[in-house]
Amino acid sequence: MSALWAWIILAAVVGTSVIVVEAGRRLVAGRLSHRWPGAGRVARRCTAPAFAFAVVVSSSTAMPYQFIGGHAEDVVRHAMRIAAIGASTWLVLRIGYALSDPPLARLMRIEGERNRRARRARTQMLLLRRIAAVIIVVLAVGAALFTFPAVRAVGAGVLASAGVAGLVVGIAARPTLGNLLAGLQLAFSDALRLDDVVVTQGIWGRVEELTLSYVVLQLWDDRRMIFPVSHFTEQPFENWTRHSSRLLGSVELHVDWTVPVEDLRAELYSALKENPLWDRREWMLQVVDVLPSGLVTVRALMSAADSASTWDLRCDVREHLVSYIRDRHPEALPRLRVGPEPVVDGAEAGVDGAEAGAGDPPPATEDEVAEGRHADGARAVPREDGPARAKSLRRA
Repeated sequence: MSALWAWIILAAVVGTSVIVVEAGRRLVAGRLSHRWPGAGRVARRCTAPAFAFAVVVSSSTAMPYQFIGGHAEDVVRHAMRIAAIGASTWLVLRIGYALSDPPLARLMRIEGERNRRARRARTQMLLLRRIAAVIIVVLAVGAALFTFPAVRAVGAGVLASAGVAGLVVGIAARPTLGNLLAGLQLAFSDALRLDDVVVTQGIWGRVEELTLSYVVLQLWDDRRMIFPVSHFTEQPFENWTRHSSRLLGSVELHVDWTVPVEDLRAELYSALKENPLWDRREWMLQVVDVLPSGLVTVRALMSAADSASTWDLRCDVREHLVSYIRDRHPEALPRLRVGPEPVVDGAEAGVDGAEAGAGDPPPATEDEVAEGRHADGARAVPREDGPARAKSLRRA
């Protein structure tokens, strides 16, 4: 057979393989896609690597190596072998990604109580897919390198001294391996998932991306903070959505002693009932502290479905309570009282002094008690009775 016919046969074989792949693509993306909608997406994702694989394999099979001759024949054979490895790896990766994308997309659309389990499954699937892709690429690169005779000789020597080589590689790749194991630990221990709301180092953010080497947090102002995966296994962090996305929000106000607590409590409940962000689970208003400046601290608690709703609800309630106190009870606005100390009657002071004894200091006045000092200038030590037990939250 002449060289011309050999090259014609090669072209025919390559053309036939391309036609077969195109016919299969049309069949899967056409008729089968009406019955299985996901088949069309798989066909579109795998079209380019499938054509490359068909061309490389058919060319390698029908290549007339006898007409190339000399050193060029070995070079062409070697190049076709490496191209076949690359095309096969590309096709396998595309098939894996095309088959795993539909279930991942379905998991993103799950809301409600099942959302936490869906985010956990999605996180684990993404990490497993990345690990599988890394393993496939590493095996493909190894297979391509072992097609070189010199590399095969080095590989045999490495296998002979596998213990020392493994120790050296382990020490050199310790950070990478640590991040890899940390990513697996986070994914399968359910400590961190995609879309979780976390607080670490005083930074609030939502987990946008979780890989084998880093975690991307989306901050409230749309900035991105990137942490190594090992940070979340070595440092403590808050996970606001580990078991549920529901949260309690608090609003604190410093007001005067004359504030009508019962009226403020009723106004809070009225405002919450009209706010769509309140999930109607729990609410409360309490006086939680008395400040030395003559003010009291009033804290309002309310529940919401997630962290974003909690933040907005807190802002709405704070604005409403501030407006209510300013408009309806201006006497309860914060103020600082300054005045003379009360004068004690002389006769009463003498009687008190006789009963108390000449050596005892006079009793502290009300202002001195409020300021935390005795009449002789010494600081008063408050009793450590501890806070009273808080009442349970009010249920809607």
